[in-house]
Amino acid sequence: MRPLDPLSSIKIKLGVVIVASVAVTAVGHTLGLRAGMPLVAVALGSGALSLLMVQFLAHGMTSPLREMVAAAKNMARGDYSSRVTATSRDEVGELARAFNAMASELAQVDRMRRDLVANVSHELRTPISALQAMLENLIDEVVEPDPETFATMLQQVQRLGRLVNQLLDLSRLESGTVPLQYSTFSVRGLLEQAGREARMHSQDVQLKVEVTPDGMTADADPERIHQVLYNLIENAIRHSPAGAPITVSAHRSDSNVTLTVADEGPGIPEDEASRVFERFYRSDAARSSTQGGTGLGLAIARWIVELHEGSIQVDTTAPHGCKMVVELPA
Repeated sequence: MRPLDPLSSIKIKLGVVIVASVAVTAVGHTLGLRAGMPLVAVALGSGALSLLMVQFLAHGMTSPLREMVAAAKNMARGDYSSRVTATSRDEVGELARAFNAMASELAQVDRMRRDLVANVSHELRTPISALQAMLENLIDEVVEPDPETFATMLQQVQRLGRLVNQLLDLSRLESGTVPLQYSTFSVRGLLEQAGREARMHSQDVQLKVEVTPDGMTADADPERIHQVLYNLIENAIRHSPAGAPITVSAHRSDSNVTLTVADEGPGIPEDEASRVFERFYRSDAARSSTQGGTGLGLAIARWIVELHEGSIQVDTTAPHGCKMVVELPA
């Protein structure tokens, strides 16, 4: 029982405990004297009743602290499921609620750590296994060392390199160790450059660049915004049908510069639109690892945009395909 939980201050609770202890002592002393009990027995009995009252009231006051000690020991063993009863309205209750919030965040971080280790292991194992099989075949002379075999091996090495670079980028971005180098740049030039580089992996694509007004400039870190655009365009190319158009556009409003990348691919379901920016998350079978992605590009894009105090999201109102919208402060 916690009879003092409705009180909003621990100082008030301590005052109530003291008053209740004094009142119980006085009542016990009076009743003992009226009953003709010896003075020593009256004093001892009154003191015992007072201690019982203090114990009863203090037990409810300190029970959240005992629960926090037990929960902290469980967390030290790796169990983040313990929570503290936070019904009190005083400072101890606020501490208990803060403790529960911290435990929830630690549990989430631990799940993300386990998922990250599992996903990285999976992503690394695929190209490494392919390389190992090809090298064993070459050594055992099962296959001839022709250019096609070496080209396949190079693709697997490049995939490993992209994964490692993206992991390093994401780690630096999350730790805030990547300073932004702001400068004024041509938006059309940046969009066209990112498009040319992304098309190097697939020439069978129609890329259209639309900028309004045509000579628009922006003030941001051009290298990082280029990285965002490259990741978005590369995703669009990867998931678009052969020969389908991809539109990269930009326009300025009073307070924002809006960049969009639209494709004719399978699109992203509305209920998964926010999750595609999580590390290693893939929306559906059409966006599986067999398509060559690592699941990190959109996570990196989100961090870069948020460092610019902007936003990135999937336009779920697009009639077909996938449309990514980046809003940057003008």
